[in-house]
Amino acid sequence: MRNLSFALALGAALGWAGPPAQAASAVQVGSSGQTFASSAVQCVADASGSLVRPMVKAGLYNAKRNASASVTLNQRLVATVTDTQPAADVWLGMGTNAVTVTLSRKTADTYVFNVNADTCAVPNTSGNTFSADGTLEYAASGKSYATVTPGCALNPASGQAQPYVHLFDNGGFLLNVSLNGVPLTQLSVQKTHTPVFLAAGRNVISAANGSLSTDYYLRDGGDGRCLLP
Repeated sequence: MRNLSFALALGAALGWAGPPAQAASAVQVGSSGQTFASSAVQCVADASGSLVRPMVKAGLYNAKRNASASVTLNQRLVATVTDTQPAADVWLGMGTNAVTVTLSRKTADTYVFNVNADTCAVPNTSGNTFSADGTLEYAASGKSYATVTPGCALNPASGQAQPYVHLFDNGGFLLNVSLNGVPLTQLSVQKTHTPVFLAAGRNVISAANGSLSTDYYLRDGGDGRCLLP
């Protein structure tokens, strides 16, 4: 019931309602057990829709009735969260970002996110090509390809239903696969394909063949949730 209550409360704060299978991307829970923050930095379009910026969500985990907390970024107040609005958007700057959710003088959890200058930079994918039916995107190097339209499946890592695409090794190369800069897995002769679950907002999938080449794919994860068929 604890996770169910949190999922519904977080869903309300994000503007949606539904069962836990529709929850947003994975979160980390603070040592107090009463607060949370995104598990990774997301690249999300700002209010103008013209600029993609690094952002995380933070707030109350499984908030009790009438609970409230302050959310600060590098000791600057960003928002006050409550049991009815338990999550806040925190837009990050370059460098080290300390996001703190404070419930009282004695209880506060801090989450640290490091943002590089290229965290939300868009890689050049103009050399990529597409299959005749538009369902597959091939990297310019020819070493990998990926499905274009995301499917929906249960992500074992988060326990939630998330959009995903499939990435394929196109020739038995040793490819180091990452999502938004976070290493995921390796592809090779022994493992020729993998699902890549998408976070909310824009996602950058990379497949690096050592220092020889790096393939990039851009995918929109929407709000990071989906409905299973």
